[in-house]
Amino acid sequence: MFQNKRLLIISLSVVFALCIIGCKSKFEKLRLSNDIAKKYQEAVRLYNKKDYNKALTLFEDLVQRYRGRTEAEDLYYYYSYTNYRLRDYTTSRYHFKVFADTYPNSAKAEECRFMSAYCYYLESPNYSLDQENTIKAIESLQLFINLYPKSERVTEASRLISDLRNKLETKAYANAKLFLETGEYDAQNYKSAVIAFRNVLRDYPDTKFAEEIEYLTIKAQYNYAKNSYEYKQEDRFNEVIQLYSDFSEKYASSKYLKDAEGYKKDAEKRIVEVKKLLATQVPKDTVKTEDTKINTNE
Repeated sequence: MFQNKRLLIISLSVVFALCIIGCKSKFEKLRLSNDIAKKYQEAVRLYNKKDYNKALTLFEDLVQRYRGRTEAEDLYYYYSYTNYRLRDYTTSRYHFKVFADTYPNSAKAEECRFMSAYCYYLESPNYSLDQENTIKAIESLQLFINLYPKSERVTEASRLISDLRNKLETKAYANAKLFLETGEYDAQNYKSAVIAFRNVLRDYPDTKFAEEIEYLTIKAQYNYAKNSYEYKQEDRFNEVIQLYSDFSEKYASSKYLKDAEGYKKDAEKRIVEVKKLLATQVPKDTVKTEDTKINTNE
């Protein structure tokens, strides 16, 4: 009894293996054949079955063979989407664009132009990484809107652009904060932080970080002034006081107001102190060219 079961299992395994080999041989035979009509039919069948790897193998061969023929348009459409389904967004966005450029009057041109831009969107990385693809995605989506202003996809394209701009905004904000955080190692970074924060507000006037950015600008300016040579401190501390005045008027109930006021009061105190100090110093013939002290006691 046990021996019979064992033989049955072995037999079934052999049959199953032969079926697999047979199926593979059938596909390989078709792949190597010159029957492009049958190959095209099988590629579409495999695509619809979501067997995208095998479908791509056939489509890659057929794209060359159908070039210039009436069937080439639909074939290239399938080919572009097969790469997309396999999540090869770099290749698929290229082919979607080629489709839109090659067949501008096709009913599928608008869709492929959008999909090319959408693939850039999918390749946009986390905000902390290089944002080249994010910028290209915005440009491609904006081009789509310009070319098809009445398209039903315009709303989605606009939403994607907004999402991408939020990512650029977050990166700009994070970079500005990094300057502030590294100021203790290089005092010039405080100045860079002030400039970077102002650039964020200029480039993204509706930023959700506005309140915090304006507070951090006060903090960065205060540290920039504090690390400056004495003869430049008065003007730079006065800038802290002005920034605080603008901030307190704009954000009267801000959670940062108390800390901001602390920087303002200390700036006022330091102005008095530096005026007294400079009044007792003997004028020098040399002029210092450095804007800030680099973590020294000068």
